[in-house]
Amino acid sequence: MAEKLKLTILGRGASLPSKTSNQSAQILGMHNKLMLIDCGEGTQNAIRQLDVALARLNHIFISHLHGDHLLGLPGLLSTLGMLGRKGALCLYGHAPLEKYIQQQIEFFGEDFGYPIEFHPIDPFHESVIYEDKAMKVTAFPLKHSIPCNGFVFEEKPKPLHLNRAKADAYNVPTSQYLNIKNGMDYVTPEGIVIPNKELTLPADESKKYAYCSDTAYNEKIIPYIEGADCLFHEATFHSQHKLRAKETQHSTAQQAAEIARKAKVKRLIIGHVSARYCDYTPLLEEAKAIFENTEMAEEKKSYWF
Repeated sequence: MAEKLKLTILGRGASLPSKTSNQSAQILGMHNKLMLIDCGEGTQNAIRQLDVALARLNHIFISHLHGDHLLGLPGLLSTLGMLGRKGALCLYGHAPLEKYIQQQIEFFGEDFGYPIEFHPIDPFHESVIYEDKAMKVTAFPLKHSIPCNGFVFEEKPKPLHLNRAKADAYNVPTSQYLNIKNGMDYVTPEGIVIPNKELTLPADESKKYAYCSDTAYNEKIIPYIEGADCLFHEATFHSQHKLRAKETQHSTAQQAAEIARKAKVKRLIIGHVSARYCDYTPLLEEAKAIFENTEMAEEKKSYWF
């Protein structure tokens, strides 16, 4: 059975925290890894309330250097140290973020007790910023008032499934199973070539999650997020405030849905909603009118895909 990805919303608000919304933060569970995406105020409180296994949190991705996306970071890093962390933590962000964290360390006069490996992101060009044998993370530029990146978390192509009935019928030795699942034909001791397609079943579909934090409407991002199983796209404003969205380089819920529709994603979650709105229903309704499979992000809720 294919492994599902788990997205947990820790904060869905924009700019200011409200009675119902923390600032931007979410955790993606993927291949036994926990990855934190942005870290606004209130993030570590939400994490503690959800009993997240912080020992598995080894990667933090910061989309840009506005406070509502990173002011929770120093407190979280300090907490990890107080919990006895020793293993390295990988931090991905724009170059000035490293200086900001170093200033926090110098201010308090001691480090956090574990190494922080900083990986700078080029805010203006697409780049693969993390990769292992099972997945990769790509950063790409968004359109905002300061440099800002979106992220795509993508599984690599998976091996084919072995058709055991066919393998047994052809007396394929177990030593050849891995080669066959990786696409190779099987050659019998008599020299007969059994085509790979005779011995395999289709591989599980690779999953793709796209995160678009602060951004104005921008169709240039479509190639990066196209076909995603799940897209999180900011929807700071209702369309009645589209001029304000343009001024601040944000999106309306309607515009987020337009991007989702044109990118042919399977599912849209909208969030990063302005504190001016007490009722999120009108934003959700206008998005669903364009892209039916839209949900409003709910804090402390997990989404599987």
